[in-house]
Amino acid sequence: MHAAPETGTETEAPDTGTRTDRKALRRVIGASAVGTTLEWYDHFIYGSAAALVFPKLFFPDSDPAAATMLSLVTYSVAFVTRPLGAAIFGHYGDKYGRKNVLILTLILMGAATGLIGLVPTYQSIGILAPLLLVLLRFIQGIGLGGEWGGAALMVGESSSDGKRGLLGSLVQIASPLGLLLANGVFSVITFMVSEEAFFAWGWRVPFLLSTFLVLIGLWIRRQVQESPLFEEEAATEESRKAPLVEVVTRHWRPLLLAIGSRIGSDVCFYVFNVFILVYGTTQIGVDRQTLLTAVLFGAVSQAVSIPLWGHLCDRIGRRPILIIGAVGAMTWCFAFFPVLDSGNDALVYAAPAVGNFFIAAMWGPLAAFVPELFPTRVRYTGAGLGFQSAGVFGGALAPIITAALVAAYDTWVPVAVYLAVLLAILVACVAAARETAAADLREIEG
Repeated sequence: MHAAPETGTETEAPDTGTRTDRKALRRVIGASAVGTTLEWYDHFIYGSAAALVFPKLFFPDSDPAAATMLSLVTYSVAFVTRPLGAAIFGHYGDKYGRKNVLILTLILMGAATGLIGLVPTYQSIGILAPLLLVLLRFIQGIGLGGEWGGAALMVGESSSDGKRGLLGSLVQIASPLGLLLANGVFSVITFMVSEEAFFAWGWRVPFLLSTFLVLIGLWIRRQVQESPLFEEEAATEESRKAPLVEVVTRHWRPLLLAIGSRIGSDVCFYVFNVFILVYGTTQIGVDRQTLLTAVLFGAVSQAVSIPLWGHLCDRIGRRPILIIGAVGAMTWCFAFFPVLDSGNDALVYAAPAVGNFFIAAMWGPLAAFVPELFPTRVRYTGAGLGFQSAGVFGGALAPIITAALVAAYDTWVPVAVYLAVLLAILVACVAAARETAAADLREIEG
């Protein structure tokens, strides 16, 4: 039993030397959230462009359905390369520190995104155009793969044990904020210029804007201190071993559970926020602006809900919140498409908002839950690899599978069943994991 904090200084002493003060903690949270928001912005503007622009400009020789499929395949490339980024940057993050690695991932992601805005179209350089897209998307995936684990760890390893869920959820807000920013910029451009101008040059603006946003993120991120738990671990003999080898050989069970605990939410996020653009424009004829606005409502819903679920997961545990989100999303996926099919603008706006509310319950606790499955010496590698590997089975395949299912069956029902199956896997993995809300990060051994 631990002594009550108010009865003496013995249990408080470690915090004095190893926890950052409140000002430093706020700086860590701000730097992690801002930097990760910019990386998700880069990721989501590609998703929007892959659904709305790239089929016409980079795959014009294909029929519309095939062009959309090919464009979404390039979107999937980043999901495949994210685990590679997690392994590379996780290795260096566990051996040499979280802070400098996070600066590098932000530079890498921003440079790739800015260059996408400069790629000539198929009409100008032929097959080289989509090949350049794939290459830059590959680099985006490497950068984003190394980003999440470090950002989540910087916050979790710097915060008090009783608030890791809430504070970690502030990193998770970066995803809907990035989506909100990306679709907001696309919506503004779509509103301000004609359709001809949008396809001629307007679509490039969100990508080029990333270059300036990254400079802001770098300035903020340079101000933070290194993770205190990493500094404690850095001098030990264990910290000099190969993190990836240890994760795969000694911590394979929590690694598999980390993958399973995210896979369903990843696909739900794609369907409710990206596939809606494809389905809405090609299957039911909803105009692009209405769909982009609906995605904005969804992003707001998720951003508002994430800290709520993050706070609750500190109170009642990570596992109950994750399961509530999965069951809610499993139910909603069978209502989502009929609501869209109604053609009513208000219902179209509501569809992703409700879906993202449940996604928030599966998303908010992850920045605390996944890192808590691994010891400090391999936490960057284990958390990043587990979190990002789910994208290969979820986000990478989701565009291909959903498009193929709709094309083959001409109905949304198989897509809903696909979502439900993956969410059932999520529930099973979360149920098999240990509850980590009260865990001491220094004592976790996987």
